[in-house]
Amino acid sequence: MKRARGFTLIELLVTVTIVGLLASIALPLSELATKRNNEQELRHALREIREALDAYRRASDEGRIPRSLEQSGYPPTLAALVDGVTDVKSASGSKLRFLRRVPRDPLSANGSVSAESTWGLRSYESPIEAPRPGRDVFDVYSTSEGAGLNGVPYKEW
Repeated sequence: MKRARGFTLIELLVTVTIVGLLASIALPLSELATKRNNEQELRHALREIREALDAYRRASDEGRIPRSLEQSGYPPTLAALVDGVTDVKSASGSKLRFLRRVPRDPLSANGSVSAESTWGLRSYESPIEAPRPGRDVFDVYSTSEGAGLNGVPYKEW
């Protein structure tokens, strides 16, 4: 009697069960890796914008950017960091630019708006607890309602 070659039903069920178990373990790990990657991009974008805001303020304090007494020395919009301002100390009238482009908030759900619109803006005059836009841009924050892996809401980063 010749024995047929192949897998039995039990062998196939065991294999499918093992593959399903491995997939159920891998899926949450991939979601965690994606969230961690988005958080890293958020940290980088916030650092980039905040460094540009500080550089604008330093240039204003050095007298390279004209300002009146009632102005804080921070840019009026995020676009001013990209468009640049005329350097009054430069003989050629060159422009000071602080960003090549405004990075997009990686946690923003709306991909159809401009990168500047994805950020929440805080003016110099607004309190920390209730940030609101105003005549200048003192700080930016994520408008995402979620919280990070560390438990801190993204708005407070």
